[in-house]
Amino acid sequence: RDSGWIQLYSETVQEAYDNLFLAVRIAEHEKVLLPAMVCMDGFITSHAIENINLNGDAEVREFVGEYKPVHTLLDTDNPITYGAMTLPDTYITFKHQQSQAMARAKDVVVEISKEFGKKFGREYGLFDAYRLEDAEAAIVILNSAAGTSKVAVDALRKQGKKVGLLRPRLFRPFPFEEIAGALGHLKAVAVLDRVDSMNAFGGPLFNEVRSALYDLEKRPKVMSRIYGLGGRDYKVADAVGAFEEVL
Repeated sequence: RDSGWIQLYSETVQEAYDNLFLAVRIAEHEKVLLPAMVCMDGFITSHAIENINLNGDAEVREFVGEYKPVHTLLDTDNPITYGAMTLPDTYITFKHQQSQAMARAKDVVVEISKEFGKKFGREYGLFDAYRLEDAEAAIVILNSAAGTSKVAVDALRKQGKKVGLLRPRLFRPFPFEEIAGALGHLKAVAVLDRVDSMNAFGGPLFNEVRSALYDLEKRPKVMSRIYGLGGRDYKVADAVGAFEEVL
């Protein structure tokens, strides 16, 4: 989580595929220049049978473009070094530059995502909000489990229960202001993590979301729940149970 890599998360095979092209453009942007990872649920997504729209090679090449490094090892008139050890007197400066680049990456993600949407017709934001505007309670969850949770949202809506869902797409950098804005009107939120930080307090997504909400004058109650470790199935009934608990 704190490696300094940009992280994009994927609900479907289509999104995982599209995120690959977005990741290259974001990572190579002159304001960023950080490595990026595309995250998805192994087996659940990687081995799923779903419909997918494939882009033509020429279209992808046009969108991704050719990387033009500002500094290159092949420029013998202006020699530089990569990968050298950084001593304590300069290490903090290097880390600060990384931190600044990560902060700039959020706007770049928005910019590149809009460009991708115009070209391929599939636009992605910083997060996916589902039936959230008039909701009183919601689940925050990553990746493919969001699709399962949306089925639970629809079922509970038919019962008159005002529930919704927020699925972060961008986890690094964490869009804390935008997420706080989307969740601030709720009464209660359950943040579901498919990992435990082993900190006896809550999962990593829970800690980020709860921190994002902290500065709001009026904020929802937030609870942490761990699910699906080791690939255990997360079913609609599990999502319904989480919603009922947070309600």
